[in-house]
Amino acid sequence: MLTIDGASGGGQVVRTAATFAALTGRSVAVTDVRGARDDPGLKRQHVAALEAVAAACDADLSGATVGSTRVAIDPGALVGGEASIAVGTAGSLTLVFDAVLPLAARLEAPYRVTVTGGTDVQWAPPFDYLRFVKLPLLRDAGLDATASLSRRGFYPSGGGEATLTVRPSALAPVERTERGTLERVSVRSVASEGLREVAVAERQAETAVESIRETAVAPVVGDASYAESDSPGSVVTVAADYASSRAGFSALGARGKPSERVAAEVVEAFERFERGSAAVDGHLADQLLPFLALAEGAVVAPERTAHLDAQVAVVDAFGYQVRVAETDDGTVRITVG
Repeated sequence: MLTIDGASGGGQVVRTAATFAALTGRSVAVTDVRGARDDPGLKRQHVAALEAVAAACDADLSGATVGSTRVAIDPGALVGGEASIAVGTAGSLTLVFDAVLPLAARLEAPYRVTVTGGTDVQWAPPFDYLRFVKLPLLRDAGLDATASLSRRGFYPSGGGEATLTVRPSALAPVERTERGTLERVSVRSVASEGLREVAVAERQAETAVESIRETAVAPVVGDASYAESDSPGSVVTVAADYASSRAGFSALGARGKPSERVAAEVVEAFERFERGSAAVDGHLADQLLPFLALAEGAVVAPERTAHLDAQVAVVDAFGYQVRVAETDDGTVRITVG
């Protein structure tokens, strides 16, 4: 059994270890899970990710309970099928999907998983980032996957629901080392139905679109909509389409936080990326690493982050050779193969 120290990383270490256990057929134990955190051990969203991966490969799980500091997964064949997973909190369902997506490279049949939890919450990619940034880029690399949304889930109640379907896929190398010219910017603003009276979605969208149009040399389009949800909330996602790549940025609303401030946060993130030369945004870089390991390739990210280093350590433990090199312009080139 391969043993991975989970002390210095977060839930990402557990998710990636489970994913590669299923991909390689190797039994894995993660010890001292989130040991350096103030609240060590598994959270409900981490358990949900383990359950989602285990259901795809009929794996045996040990220690997959909230608060556990050691978890082990003994995988079977990646047969696919269907599963329903409840996070039970506002924990991110998109992070559960992140653990499932790479399984497409070894699946024997399609796998469909429905997850209830948070769709747009802190410390995780919003659902629209998954749907309009990450999945389109991965489809270009051969991934056959679709995601559908049934209900939004904001903090603190969650209650969102979405379904991910992944199908056996022949992955091509992921090559995103240059972005090319900016071709289009899409702004999507969503707010809970209870915020319609004060036009939160429109204000977020209009502020972001107007700000980006001041500097962008490409068409900028905006969309504002409302959705039923158990908790009030809002989210703005910006998808920037370049000639050779794609990047995404997001910001969440919160009680007492003006809509204009939410928009300003996402615009600032986009403009900061525009001033650099990276091909993918910082969040996407570490999310792409499993696909680099499986199909080789290279990506250029804005900076080296703790999330990236944690992801590299887990992938290296499974025998994949990842090279991370900082460049003269301050970006980071991540290469496999």
